[in-house]
Amino acid sequence: MAESTIQQQPLMGWDKPELDLSNAQWQSSSRGLGDVQIAFVEGFIAMRNSGSPQSPSLIFTPAEWGAFVSGAREGEFDLT
Repeated sequence: MAESTIQQQPLMGWDKPELDLSNAQWQSSSRGLGDVQIAFVEGFIAMRNSGSPQSPSLIFTPAEWGAFVSGAREGEFDLT
């Protein structure tokens, strides 16, 4: 079977920069009891799985983060 390479193009409307998260100050959620960590980097909020920190991080604008947290508080997301 021949190997193939898929080139990914940025999503339409994707206006977030490639952030350098190597020196980010990660903070645990839920007072250290959760599986999620967040960091504030260059005006954005990055979120990662604390059990797998090498995995890709989600990047939120402040408005997106506010909507995410609001939805989580209403039970729309399970953060534990």
